Amino acid sequence: METSTDQGRPAATIVIVRDRAEGPAEILMMERAATMVFAAGAIVFPGGGVDDSDRAMAAAFADAYELDEAAARIAAIRETLEECGLGVGLTGPVDADSLAEIRAGLAAGGSLGDLLGAHGLALALDQLVPFARWHPAKGEKMMRVYDARFYLARAPQAQVASADTSENVALFWCSAADMLSRFEAGLHHIIFPTRRNLERLAQFDRFEQIAAHAQAIPVEKVRPWIEERDGERFLCIPSHLGYPVITEPLEGIARF
Repeated sequence: METSTDQGRPAATIVIVRDRAEGPAEILMMERAATMVFAAGAIVFPGGGVDDSDRAMAAAFADAYELDEAAARIAAIRETLEECGLGVGLTGPVDADSLAEIRAGLAAGGSLGDLLGAHGLALALDQLVPFARWHPAKGEKMMRVYDARFYLARAPQAQVASADTSENVALFWCSAADMLSRFEAGLHHIIFPTRRNLERLAQFDRFEQIAAHAQAIPVEKVRPWIEERDGERFLCIPSHLGYPVITEPLEGIARF
């Protein structure tokens, strides 16, 4: 069951980072189906809304995390499994067959906890590194509002990602800088938070660098606002949260 409030539906996203021997790290990006209500056709990180089952599971982690934080991490892990088949934030004997069965079970409405337990797996929420939290106010450019937490995770070894072909129709690995270049060339479109986060990620070449940067900056809600400058309106974000670009002309920003 989905839960939403006037303040925005809680959601969670994972930036999955794959280091390379040469060149900057690659990030898993997904193309949303054109039929989706939110961000149709946009390139995004895997993730989605927090649901009641995530909150129920979160109670088991009350000693280590606040309920909302634990629920968001669980949602991020669940959504990643559903959308691309990768098992991040898990401990135990992870193998391709188990992940495929768990993914199919989730698609059929099964419980993440039960499915993991049946395969000898458990959640390892500490494998996710908090990176950001975006919570825009509802406005003229927003059809839906999410209070979205972003996490970092290493790409699991010996696992292969695949699109679910329903919510997303394609996925690929590329560096943050390459993804921004593709956007500038008109090959893809991305929404405002994704672009700002890619610009932040593009400052670094390896997972360890990105994680150290994230851990050095407090995670505060990013609440974009509109400013008028010389007759032109800009969408702005705070300057102290690690983003190299903090403003963009409002004209042309996708209406999602």
